[in-house]
Amino acid sequence: MHELSIAEAIVRIAAAHAGDRRVSKVEVKVGHLRQVVPSALEFAFELVAQGTPVEGATLEMQAVPAAGLCRDCGADTALDAFPLTCARCGGLDLEVTRGEELLVEALELEEALTTTGGTRDDG
Repeated sequence: MHELSIAEAIVRIAAAHAGDRRVSKVEVKVGHLRQVVPSALEFAFELVAQGTPVEGATLEMQAVPAAGLCRDCGADTALDAFPLTCARCGGLDLEVTRGEELLVEALELEEALTTTGGTRDDG
């Protein structure tokens, strides 16, 4: 299950950028060609986030469809199924232009509170 290692990387990135703040949401882009099972990634994310600033955060995934440029006919084509072929000419000589993404796109963080109930002023 490669989703576990992906979840570990996502949590590590989110925690590193959060500093001393809690993470409430992590937005990721996942390309179709990564063959990630969303439910497995969500489960793994919850598991590895335990005990980190990311614990309890929502994982929001945006699927990125695969596309490629055909080197035979020049068409920019959707790549929906394997084997990856050009929709226009059926060619197999493709440059993948989209669908391999695996990016932590954004984090939603909670501000740290002071003991007086306001937000901390770091100067």
